[in-house]
Amino acid sequence: MRGVKKENLPTKTCLVCGLPFTWRKKWANNWDEVKYCSERCRKRRASIAKEGRLAPF
Repeated sequence: MRGVKKENLPTKTCLVCGLPFTWRKKWANNWDEVKYCSERCRKRRASIAKEGRLAPF
């Protein structure tokens, strides 16, 4: 992804908060597996699944 402008980076939508987030260099090796925009959303997924607002994976 070297030499790519920030507005041209791939984006995804977070499964928990629903906000879009863009590719980061630390996710280069596993971008296809990234589901959450942050550690906070990753941890919140369990509590939201218990409430029935998100289907468990």
